[in-house]
Amino acid sequence: MRKVHPEFAYQSRELGGQIDGILGDPPNRKNYDMMVGALVSEYTSGGGIEDVNMMSFALVDHITFSDPKGLLAEAGEYEGGSPENVFAMAACEGDAEAMYAAMTANHPELARQAIITAFLFKHPRLWDEDDESLEQLSRDDDGDDRHDDDDDGVTDDFAQMFDKEGD
Repeated sequence: MRKVHPEFAYQSRELGGQIDGILGDPPNRKNYDMMVGALVSEYTSGGGIEDVNMMSFALVDHITFSDPKGLLAEAGEYEGGSPENVFAMAACEGDAEAMYAAMTANHPELARQAIITAFLFKHPRLWDEDDESLEQLSRDDDGDDRHDDDDDGVTDDFAQMFDKEGD
């Protein structure tokens, strides 16, 4: 298992949520196909929403990957990296080929992120993310490091402010 950048892990989970949301319960494949068709059309024309998840949504059913190890290595860095290297590791065929060409030409950085997001979504068993849960982050934390040993608690004046019976 290879660790990926936390933002890629998040985007992959978000893509799954979007797909589930469009499919609905019970799944309505017609709505899903209409949404994908609209996105493909928009991106093919050179437009489309400049959003990683929308772009990866348009790609996910059409894209193939030729270098999974290379894409996993690229997934370690969310911003930066080489769009051209990522573009060489993936492809779309048929009607989606024009969309892929337009995406990579018009939005190279975003297309790089969308391709990696689609890859991670389609191959969840190849990667892992850093556990950044509160439980994990607090595991080695002994609490506040600023201890005043001279302070024995609250003063009597402060405690009496909250005393209902009063003295």
